[in-house]
Amino acid sequence: MKNCLICNSDVKTFIDLGQQPIANGFLLEPQFKNEYFFKMEVGFCPKCKMVQLLEQPDREQMFHENYAFFSSTSNYMKEHFKNFASSIIDLQSLNKSSFVVEIGCNDGIMIQNFKEKNIGHLGVEPSRNVAEVAKSKGINVTSEFFDSKLAENAVSKYGKADAIISANVMCHIPYMHSIFDGIEKLLKDDGVFVFEDPYAGDIVQKASFDQVYDEHTFLFSVLSVSHLAQMHNLEVINAQPQITHGGSMRYTIAHKGKKEISKNVAKQIEIEKNLGLDSIAAYQEFTNKVLVVKNDLIALLEKLKYEGKKVVAYGATSKSTTVTNFFGITPEHVSFIYDTTPTKHNKFSPGAHIPVLPYEEFRKSNPDYVLLFAWNHAKEIMEKEIEYMKDNGIKWIIYVPDVRVVDV
Repeated sequence: MKNCLICNSDVKTFIDLGQQPIANGFLLEPQFKNEYFFKMEVGFCPKCKMVQLLEQPDREQMFHENYAFFSSTSNYMKEHFKNFASSIIDLQSLNKSSFVVEIGCNDGIMIQNFKEKNIGHLGVEPSRNVAEVAKSKGINVTSEFFDSKLAENAVSKYGKADAIISANVMCHIPYMHSIFDGIEKLLKDDGVFVFEDPYAGDIVQKASFDQVYDEHTFLFSVLSVSHLAQMHNLEVINAQPQITHGGSMRYTIAHKGKKEISKNVAKQIEIEKNLGLDSIAAYQEFTNKVLVVKNDLIALLEKLKYEGKKVVAYGATSKSTTVTNFFGITPEHVSFIYDTTPTKHNKFSPGAHIPVLPYEEFRKSNPDYVLLFAWNHAKEIMEKEIEYMKDNGIKWIIYVPDVRVVDV
């Protein structure tokens, strides 16, 4: 039994995903023998309703100068973040005298929209290689981890923020109380903290267990975020579902009593209670669904291997690390993974050691089936590849929310 990272109560385990490597730890063959693994279990706290990893690697092992994820590789996400930034500008009536902070700005894909409008800004990005890309765009970036101390330093240097924003980052951070202390200090009285992350409700409904990997300490719900905010004299004033990453939630948080609370908050909490996200039973049912997917996918891949079919994969995602290692997918099942991120090319996938090749070689691969690891970008990817797949009679293999073969 582990103690909750938020309220220190006992956490109840509901799924054990086995020994897992660093999800973005793409490696060369000489590195195989010293590869790091940890036991990845997920639990639920009955008191504060937070879903969380029971164990996580040190942050320096996950976020560093060789971090392998660059947000700007997806055109869809560029547009999404442009709209996200515009919504913040409108919500807070931001102008040239305003100040915005982004926690985990990656390569600047979102914060560049504030820079382009001459709005004062600070990007916080601990992974130096992606931070350098943001800096090269003229964005004001500090390569540190955000916490209460950094917030104090930012107030001293820049003053308080009209808005603090974050996307697909908050769920990565185990020391959440230092984060929320920092937000409370850094945010103006009428400021807002707006963040979005993969949503526990969508994950439970779709059995998208691969949203769980080393970087994702938490799977948030409005119930759990509300509990956390209240502990820091803050409150959730809006909750807006998003389609990104297979289903996310955007939370807007303000100092308690300073902003009107949207009806969306109570509505979403009611939905969550109907889904059973306030008890462990829904998560235990989720585990049962995941085990069915595991059995079905391995059975399909074994059948295709026996038939001599060639299977490759699309997208060397963090999520794919959980899938390959929990399911036991090997290079015998999947010959290659094709990906657009240069830092992953000509390396091997974490744990499973499937070769990763440049996306540019995908259309020369001549497979019978393509396993879609980047399923959360399915619409964008399938539209992009429709002619190649159709002309060559190639089929997709999808595994969320269930295993199926898809003809183009």
